[in-house]
Amino acid sequence: MTTSDPNKLMRKADDLTRLSLTRWKADWRTATGLYEQAAIAFRAAKDYENAKTAYEKASKGQEMLSSPWDAAKHMESAAALAKDLSQWREVGDFYRKASELYMECGRPQPASDALAKGARALEDTMSEEAIQLYTDACTILEEDGREQMAFDLYRAATSVYVKLEKYTDAASFLLRLGLAADNCNATNSQCKAYLSAIIVYLYAHDFKQAEKCYNDCSQIDAFVSSDQNRCASKLLAAYTDGDIEEIKRIAQSGTISHLDHVIIRLARKLPTGDVSVFKADTAEDEEQPLDENDLT
Repeated sequence: MTTSDPNKLMRKADDLTRLSLTRWKADWRTATGLYEQAAIAFRAAKDYENAKTAYEKASKGQEMLSSPWDAAKHMESAAALAKDLSQWREVGDFYRKASELYMECGRPQPASDALAKGARALEDTMSEEAIQLYTDACTILEEDGREQMAFDLYRAATSVYVKLEKYTDAASFLLRLGLAADNCNATNSQCKAYLSAIIVYLYAHDFKQAEKCYNDCSQIDAFVSSDQNRCASKLLAAYTDGDIEEIKRIAQSGTISHLDHVIIRLARKLPTGDVSVFKADTAEDEEQPLDENDLT
């Protein structure tokens, strides 16, 4: 049978899984072997559409044989072929299915990896779906107590958010990275995440939120004594002073140069708006006269 053409293998396998008057029970074991042979043959012949279908059916067969690990592997193969065929919706669906099958085996790391592969494949064509896949991949590792394995996934999701100009979401994901790093005692990554979030808010010209983020993060001892804290403090002070040259100088500092590339690119474009308004706001707050009749 191994020398037969893959189309014949597929037909034979389909017959073995189809119930009839003469076949009351599907022969999934034999059929799955035939689907696997057909998938390999189709792929060797660069017939990716039929190879994808064969891997899907092989995955279903392994699932019917109570072998979710092998089913997941075949589903990942189908997903990779869907990517080659630019069938983006199927890419996401197949990697999600593979992840679910890995979870059935009690294997969270491969389950997260499958979602991450799907996310990377979809970043340029289905960015929102990519973010969701990254988010779910992070959640799997968080729930398994493996946050440190998710650091690159947090960063990847942040990068997609920045590309979509969803800066509040990007900053929120960086703060999520900071929390994960805190749980892992990864102080350096934690402090970098907090400084990065502040820079994202400043790039979005949301000084109030950047200031609030700085104040919240400064409640954490590890951040208070860090180079990243000192850099953030100087940056916010430069904004308060309306000092454009100082902002640009700090953006070139070594502390910022050690952040992720996507954050460095944002920092190097600071300031993105009129900073003199922050100086004016500060002066107004300082010079506000006391109203003796105001008892509030």
